[in-house]
Amino acid sequence: MSKNEMIAMLLAGGQGSRLGILTKKIAKPAVAFGGMYRIIDFPLSNCINSGVYNVGVLTQYQPLRLNQHIGIGIPWDLDRKRGGVTILAPHVKGGDSGEWFMGTANAIYQNIEYIDENDPEYVLVLSGDHIYKMDYSKMLEFHKEKNAAATIAVLEVPFEEAGRFGIMNTKDDDFIYEFEEKPVNPKSNLASMGIYIFTWDKLRKALITDSKIHPDSDFGNHIIPAMLNNGEIMYAYRFKDYWKDVGTIESYWQANMELIKTLPSFNLYEDFWKIYTNAEQQPPQYTGENAVIRQSIVSDGCEIYGEVHNSVLSPNVEVAEGAFIKDSIIMSGCRIEKGAVIDRCIIDEGCIIGENVKMGVGDNIPCINQPKIYNTGITVLGEKTVVPPGVEIGKNCVIYGFTSAQDYPDMKLGSGLSIIKEGVEL
Repeated sequence: MSKNEMIAMLLAGGQGSRLGILTKKIAKPAVAFGGMYRIIDFPLSNCINSGVYNVGVLTQYQPLRLNQHIGIGIPWDLDRKRGGVTILAPHVKGGDSGEWFMGTANAIYQNIEYIDENDPEYVLVLSGDHIYKMDYSKMLEFHKEKNAAATIAVLEVPFEEAGRFGIMNTKDDDFIYEFEEKPVNPKSNLASMGIYIFTWDKLRKALITDSKIHPDSDFGNHIIPAMLNNGEIMYAYRFKDYWKDVGTIESYWQANMELIKTLPSFNLYEDFWKIYTNAEQQPPQYTGENAVIRQSIVSDGCEIYGEVHNSVLSPNVEVAEGAFIKDSIIMSGCRIEKGAVIDRCIIDEGCIIGENVKMGVGDNIPCINQPKIYNTGITVLGEKTVVPPGVEIGKNCVIYGFTSAQDYPDMKLGSGLSIIKEGVEL
């Protein structure tokens, strides 16, 4: 692939509201994953492993942590004088005019000048919040072989779930003749993965035309149907490996838990397709004399004196003697004090769990305030939350902020209840 044959536009501005308290202060692509990584590391690593060295990252919602993580792209070998990684935020276009990105295609439209300056023949459009490994160069070869205006990566899903996706209806050679957005009665089970390769002059024309009709221009709702209606050649590119949208609390928890298996569905340890990240050098992990670790990911800098079972720990987590962690995700800088029991929980960065706290006990009652987000028995703590000693906390609870014993009647928080402090809404 020549230097400017294809550039990538990585959509990383989404709020990720279905991840609840985890995305209150950071964009979804910046959420920690698999111990030492962040979600955006996966599409960025796919780019460099595929030979795509020119990447525009489109940010919007709470971009600070994401921008700090990406920096100038050193961990992904994207710190280049020509090409490399460029952060593209909403900006004033001229005079007093300026607007937020209103849709996926609108975000690309607002950055036409950036793309034109790089003068690519093809544009790769990616989402910044999926977990997978994919060689985009093979997809580009397919796109060129078919002389397509657009190639859309698809995944076969069970027919009973196809109504949740944008579905590509194809002929025997995967030529797309119809696109249906979340059909009630799907004709096909080829679900769009939100990964597209466009021939740039074709996409540019479509973006400009649609911008005059839809200010919230979206690929699935507007651009792809319009290009089909105009008779553009479009093909589905079948992907048959691991792919996960970690857009909900349950799917995020499941994807982390899948990494722990003896034969994981998604392997982080392959030398030929490494996942790169911006991680500071940490001291080695330390396990105390009485520590017990079973089938878990424990990152550098952790100090384990208690027990950790089937869990994922990010760097610099301290687990005191007598503490017990099971089926949980503990992000960086957390401290779990003596005697605490953590069962099926997600604990964000910098939290402190007091002595003898019991978390994840009781009945599986959905969260009263947000039942559509917290309903699978997982209790979630927002970043830098403090839980006082001796508290008992149920399932599907949400806690954020510096809490004290006075916040817990009878030193308990029943399943489905929440404590949100410091002016943060649930």
